[in-house]
Amino acid sequence: MQHTTIAIRRWWYIMPIAFITYSLAYLDRANFGFAAAAGMAKDLSITPAMSSLLGALFFLGYFFFQIPGAVYAERRSAKTLVFWSLILWGGCAALTGIVTNANWLIVIRFTLGVVEAAVMPAMLIYLSHWFTKAERSRANTFLILGNPVTVLWMSVLSGYLVQAFDWRVMFIAEGVPAIIWAVFWWLLVKEKPADAAWLTAEEKKGLEAVFAAEQSGLKQVKNYREAFRSRKVILLCAQYFCWSIGVYGFVLWLPSILKAGSDVGMVEAGWLSSVPYLLATVAMLGVSYLSDKTGNRRAFVWPCLLIGAVAFIGSYMVGSSNFWLSFGLLVIAGGAMYAPYGPFFAIIPEMLPKNVAGGAMALINSMGALGSFVGSYAVGYLNGVTGSPSASYALMAAALLVSVVLTIAVKPEGEKSFAAVPHHA
Repeated sequence: MQHTTIAIRRWWYIMPIAFITYSLAYLDRANFGFAAAAGMAKDLSITPAMSSLLGALFFLGYFFFQIPGAVYAERRSAKTLVFWSLILWGGCAALTGIVTNANWLIVIRFTLGVVEAAVMPAMLIYLSHWFTKAERSRANTFLILGNPVTVLWMSVLSGYLVQAFDWRVMFIAEGVPAIIWAVFWWLLVKEKPADAAWLTAEEKKGLEAVFAAEQSGLKQVKNYREAFRSRKVILLCAQYFCWSIGVYGFVLWLPSILKAGSDVGMVEAGWLSSVPYLLATVAMLGVSYLSDKTGNRRAFVWPCLLIGAVAFIGSYMVGSSNFWLSFGLLVIAGGAMYAPYGPFFAIIPEMLPKNVAGGAMALINSMGALGSFVGSYAVGYLNGVTGSPSASYALMAAALLVSVVLTIAVKPEGEKSFAAVPHHA
């Protein structure tokens, strides 16, 4: 009974904080699509090609600063890193609402990517200090749920803000909360169980024993160089690159695709844009639960991505002849692409020891950022050049199919092996 109480206490104390923090990070990168669809290009004299570049620049900054951020979070402090990131990214996001020309927008979008770069790996490292193998897929999922849940309500809110005011007010209103939340983060977060006053000495020892047992079963890796040259890490980098082409092409340009495909206004486009993320939320919870329950990771990653690819192909084949059927297939594609995030990010700390797992997660996530850059730029470019989203659907489907093959090629040792690890910690 005592062990169950400890587990419940950790979930209720830590996960809401992690969820809100990642939600605010995601809010500032997803609302750009609404500004693009709501006249920002006209106001700042941005060409379609430049609009695609601006949408993608965030991910270049994100790409370059992933690994340094993760190393700092693992060796020094995830808490401090995320605190300053919250303040800086909230400021950059709000400043987007007062820019007067495209040049300043280029600087801000790149800077926003830089200051947000370390958040994802830092948060994954933070959670790995608190949750065991048997809990990790669900913990990762509750963190990453900040992504689709945020886009869900942000899609509706952004539609209303743009219609009632303009895109400038939207950026400012959705940037300031991150700065306010930084204060709560600093006051509430403890780096590791050893720092938590709400755990007894015995409870802390029990958790440390489980984490030590998990580490003892892993093959030792001397340094980052050795980890980064591992076949599994290279395959996961390539896999996440391709997966992210589909995800971020979808996230950034869905409002524009919907508005171009039908006669809906911005509020209606906002409501429609939220539907795939509602499905994604349900799918992520179900997939992570089953992954933790069975101890299998890959079996819950590649089938979801395959479903996403097939749905994109279906939407491509339907084209503009039937908007609602095409939209329904996009909803399935969006939900399927998000579903396997929890199991995917549980693979890395289960195949690499603690001294290099954080850096490997950052490398893989940085390749995802590069894929996000390619996806967001290519989808925006194809939409602008062809005047139709069909070519974009084909690109996203092809990228997801490649990621399916790469996921199957990764074979983590000890899959299903953590049944012996105590679940009660």
